[in-house]
Amino acid sequence: MSDLPNGPKHLGVTPPIALNYPTQREIEVTDLLVQELTAQGTFESEDESRRREVVLGKLDKLVKEFVYRTSKKRQLPDADAREAGGKIFTFGSYRLGVHGAGADIDTLCVVPRHVAREDFFSDMHDSLNSLNEVTELTSVTDAYVPVIKMKFQDIPIDLVFAKLNVPKVPDDLELRENLLLKNLDETCIRSLNGSRVTDEILRLVPSIPAFRTSLRCIKLWAHRRAIYSNVMGFFGGVAWAMLVARICQLYPNAIAGAIVSRFFRIMYQWNWPQPVLLKPIEDGPLQVRVWNPKIYHGDRYHLMPIITPAYPSMCATHNVTQSTKKIIEEEFKRAAEIADKVMIGTGKWSDLFSKHDFFSRYRHYLQIITSSDSATRQLKWSGMVESRIRHLISKLEGVDNLYLAHPFVKGFDKVHHCATEQEANDVSHGIYNLKPISEKSGTDSSKSGNENGSNTIYTTTFYIGLLVEPRAVGSTTAHRQLNLSWPISEFTKLVKSWDKFDERYMNITVKNVKWYVILLLSLFK
Repeated sequence: MSDLPNGPKHLGVTPPIALNYPTQREIEVTDLLVQELTAQGTFESEDESRRREVVLGKLDKLVKEFVYRTSKKRQLPDADAREAGGKIFTFGSYRLGVHGAGADIDTLCVVPRHVAREDFFSDMHDSLNSLNEVTELTSVTDAYVPVIKMKFQDIPIDLVFAKLNVPKVPDDLELRENLLLKNLDETCIRSLNGSRVTDEILRLVPSIPAFRTSLRCIKLWAHRRAIYSNVMGFFGGVAWAMLVARICQLYPNAIAGAIVSRFFRIMYQWNWPQPVLLKPIEDGPLQVRVWNPKIYHGDRYHLMPIITPAYPSMCATHNVTQSTKKIIEEEFKRAAEIADKVMIGTGKWSDLFSKHDFFSRYRHYLQIITSSDSATRQLKWSGMVESRIRHLISKLEGVDNLYLAHPFVKGFDKVHHCATEQEANDVSHGIYNLKPISEKSGTDSSKSGNENGSNTIYTTTFYIGLLVEPRAVGSTTAHRQLNLSWPISEFTKLVKSWDKFDERYMNITVKNVKWYVILLLSLFK
């Protein structure tokens, strides 16, 4: 926070661009935006909102009971065990106040130093598993941020764990103080980071209502245009929130309609790789890496750096590639033109949210098919492959005559009940009869079908659109050829080097398919 000459303090690393209050037209377009967001179903009902609050209350009580039981196991006196506490924090879209109906709640379980992560994934997991209200419970202990996933009264919950180097965790504990991170392992620091970043974003916006409405709009737009995915090289939820927060800082008295319009224009014109910062990067008490391209060579290669405001600051967009950067910038340009028309009354907000055209945009696509013999195995295998697709994109960007490699943001899961071993082998290599038993889009493999059936195959298919460079005007050369064998071979070797890969049960096939094959497949979705 800095001082303006002869004026009030301002939020951000630069003074505001304008301090103007809303015009009548800006009030009108903001009202129209809220109406459109309501019509698009981005707000949850009051009943669902109350259910979330009840579930979080129950979860907080369960955490305190878990800490008490663990404290007693560690031979703490009963009074100390009861005072050990434990607390639930929320982060992500729910904490920001921009979640929609059916969205999951990102939650953080904070405990005192005598409670171990192993206790969390055994005792806490078992406690949750004993409840009829909890379904689809699974522990992912080997993730970058280990997590317990579940549905609690049908509300999706992601619960991560962090222990602090303190004897007790009272209800009034806040996580803002950097010294709380001292003597913690890296996994706990990563687990705390989501909550610390979310809270810092909220502290750094001048008007939370304007921020929330604007961010709801941007999130819906990014989903509809298929550019909402950190793992695929686009922007994730935290990055979009930080971008909106920065525009709010630049126009502290503006309302949502004006912020959204300026968001697209400023982001389209942004001078990347100039980083987006909500506050100056700060030093802290830990011997950990903080984003700094002057010191760290790798940080210089971040194409669209958006830097988290909580210590230790990190780049939330390090997965962006040359191709995804081009796609994001194209979408900023399209959206800026639509928003300009809305502001002058010749366009409407619904145009902003029209669905992407990914599956009809290109003549050629790469189809990446992962397969295995069980839903549980497929969930891990497909997730690992998905996390490596950006490496394939980077390799494709070096292919002669290829202008763009455009990954789709989701995989498509299918369950195939095959009559013969030959049919099962065909399916695992992407040879379909086009009549799968079930299919859904997303990153969770379907649980339907006989998981242990010898001829049941689970597949997840990812797509990359390929744009060939146009031939020069007057060129008489034949149709341009793409040699994709090296990138595909290197990518296949990379994912098969995973320590849990087992060729007896898992397979991956990568092949070039034409647009009409994609169209044909889409008819059976």
